[in-house]
Amino acid sequence: MEAQLATIPANNLTAIIYLVLDGLSSPHSKVAYEKGLRDFYAWHLAQGQPGLNKATVQRYKTVLQESGFSPSTINLRLTAIRKLAAEAADNGLLDQALASGVARVRGVASKGVRAGNWLTRDQAQELLNSPDPTRLKGLRDRAILAVMLGAGLRRSEVAALTFEHIQQREGRWLIVDLVGKGNRVRTVPIPSWCKAAIDTWSLAGVIAIGRVFRSIHKAGWISGDSMTPQSIHDVVKKYGGACGFDRLAAHDLRRTYAKLAHKGGSQIEQIGLSLGHASIKTTEKYLGIDQDLTDAPCDRLGLR
Repeated sequence: MEAQLATIPANNLTAIIYLVLDGLSSPHSKVAYEKGLRDFYAWHLAQGQPGLNKATVQRYKTVLQESGFSPSTINLRLTAIRKLAAEAADNGLLDQALASGVARVRGVASKGVRAGNWLTRDQAQELLNSPDPTRLKGLRDRAILAVMLGAGLRRSEVAALTFEHIQQREGRWLIVDLVGKGNRVRTVPIPSWCKAAIDTWSLAGVIAIGRVFRSIHKAGWISGDSMTPQSIHDVVKKYGGACGFDRLAAHDLRRTYAKLAHKGGSQIEQIGLSLGHASIKTTEKYLGIDQDLTDAPCDRLGLR
């Protein structure tokens, strides 16, 4: 039995898509998976409704590559399609052998993450210095940039950060028990200048409990008890534009944190722990590191 997506009733297809989405914990991933699956469905219809099999998915992968999609985007969409095929097979709409064939479609190899932007040390310092420290909003925004550059947090993590997360352990300040992507819990050390930026904002805003970052009314007073991840993105975009860093995104500051730490001599394992990566392989891809077969670790053992 070789199912065509078009032969699956629209309500059943939607139900299968939501079965795929129900297995995801991240709201951002759910949005990306749903868009990817609906785009695939639209392409499938335009191609004359070929069967859902390995060859069809391989062809779609080629289309995505030729359209200029990044390896990470292509791989995410392929993962969503594999899950769709598995759910279709589990619901009797696709032969298990065909679903297994779709599962064997390989992703696209990538070196590091998509180029994007990352800042040099001087550029990062310029960005940190760009908010106006004479205004309450400037102090808040400087603290936001400090947390992103000094701790490598995601924008959703910045929005969810509370004063209770910030604790002192073994003589230094940390963000403890931070719940990140995949519900992984980690502890992130922060530099003294980052803590100072938070303290200055906290003192000026007269806040010491709950969410660290709050919305501010255009008149200059705190108007809420939190900020959204999108608001964090807007802060980065605003000051990035003011500094002339075109298309600077919130995630670029996380990348900058990792790049500067690595250039400064920090161990990859420690960078990965701070970033909350699931494995050292993820961190290596993130930094775009290749194995050096000319100057290998075994050459530096000092043994004869």
